[in-house]
Amino acid sequence: MPPELYYLSNFHKGLDWLVERSADLLDDAERAFIERFSGLAQASQALLVRMIMRKGPHFRASKLTYPEIGCPREAAAPLLDSGWLDTRAGLSLAELFEQLRKDELARHLPAARPHGRLKKNELLDLLAAQHPAPRPFTEWCPALDDPLYSLTVGALCERLRLMFFGNLRQDWSEFVLADLGIFRYERVEIGPESRGFRHREDLDTYLAIQCCRDDWEAGQPLQEVLAALRGLDCQNPYLARRRDKVLFRIAQQLERDAELEHALELYGECRYPDARKRRVRVLERLNRPTEAHALALEAQRNPENQAELQLIERALARLDRQLGLGKRVRPVETPVARLDLTLPARGECVELAVARHLSTADAPVHYVENSLVCSLFGLLCWEAIFAPMPGAFFHPFHSGPTDLYSADFRSRRAEVFARCLQRLDDGAYRSHLRQVYAAKQGIQSPFVHWGALDETLLDLALRCIPAAHIKAWCLRLLDDLRANRAGMPDLIQFWPAEGRYRMIEVKGPGDRLQDNQRRWLAFCAEQGMPVEVCYVQWATA
Repeated sequence: MPPELYYLSNFHKGLDWLVERSADLLDDAERAFIERFSGLAQASQALLVRMIMRKGPHFRASKLTYPEIGCPREAAAPLLDSGWLDTRAGLSLAELFEQLRKDELARHLPAARPHGRLKKNELLDLLAAQHPAPRPFTEWCPALDDPLYSLTVGALCERLRLMFFGNLRQDWSEFVLADLGIFRYERVEIGPESRGFRHREDLDTYLAIQCCRDDWEAGQPLQEVLAALRGLDCQNPYLARRRDKVLFRIAQQLERDAELEHALELYGECRYPDARKRRVRVLERLNRPTEAHALALEAQRNPENQAELQLIERALARLDRQLGLGKRVRPVETPVARLDLTLPARGECVELAVARHLSTADAPVHYVENSLVCSLFGLLCWEAIFAPMPGAFFHPFHSGPTDLYSADFRSRRAEVFARCLQRLDDGAYRSHLRQVYAAKQGIQSPFVHWGALDETLLDLALRCIPAAHIKAWCLRLLDDLRANRAGMPDLIQFWPAEGRYRMIEVKGPGDRLQDNQRRWLAFCAEQGMPVEVCYVQWATA
């Protein structure tokens, strides 16, 4: 196929992949589409794919001019015969305005002519009441020799895209970006059993959840959205999490709108992370401290993670005072060293100002925030993260495993992670990290920040950070990858001649430590790692 038809070639690859691996998921309409598509002339295939990949669903023929396709009207004829394009679809006035320039509106819409000074959006508002009913483009503009094609297979092609990628975030441009080398992906062996959906019902449920989310965001009646969500069969854990996430987002909005009883109901209904601590907070706002206290004690006994425990302990301190239960004894935290600086204001961010102030030729300072620790983890454990586990990878464009944040992510790869971490004990980690850094340079990773990690920084880290500290960081990340991948200190300073380092969290005037930062600082201090918090004031003139 000619190189200018790269997009068509890639679409064929996607369809071939689906036929080979997911034929049992295809319904009759999708099978018929794939079979009919393959028999079309190349120009018609190319035109349809162009339209699928563009924002639609309405396209004027004059906007479909591509050298490799030729005459769009000729290419569209077989698509019209197949029913995949329609020239009689009804257009609302707003949709008509999207298709016509302002001068065209004046020519083809008589009611617009007396209002030439109005902006297009103002004109639409003025005329909306006069034209409430949709009409075909040919009735709106009978004198315009420029057919409007409306794509009728958009929803079907969306299902095929979802079937291939397992999500609606990615689209067919992934092929192009990979071909051009803009994005590079790790090559993982993908067995025939690995695919995004095991059953057709799961695919339909995913789309139904997405539809509920779209309806809610579009302002559809909440009770209708909730009835649809509650009516879905989500035995698949992945789909249950997606549904619970939508319920959680709705509950958050209800809480912001002070509809507290309804928010409490939805928080109790979903199992999304953070729902329980939100229930505690809502019960407090409803002045139901006894219920809030009981729920907080339950959470304290069996917290979801350290983030929840941190907030629950604060809630218990408040509730104990409110219920007259006495002052709660807080656990003693290992103190973190403090550094106070007064620096001249030069218009740069506070982290870079501190880095420039502290950095010397013998002790350089790097602004790394979360990038260094995550990158070291990603390089050290590359083979575990990209292990070809069933269902973790099911197409060539994954930047990481689909089960990255699942509760069993670590346990499914326990042996591989143990082998990776063992390198920190036997001293093989330095050469291994350098080897992986060179071999995997630029490949998409959920942890390695290639733009922030150059060879100089990697070399300093391997010379100055003890293996025991890297191992402790890796183990903490594995305890809760979602929560613990953020909150690390902003700066790191190295003394390569002495083989030591220190981390520095920077806070400018009026800035406070965030909860995830407090947890990381406490962890580092408990582990005996050199860490400080630097508080900055700007010098007055």
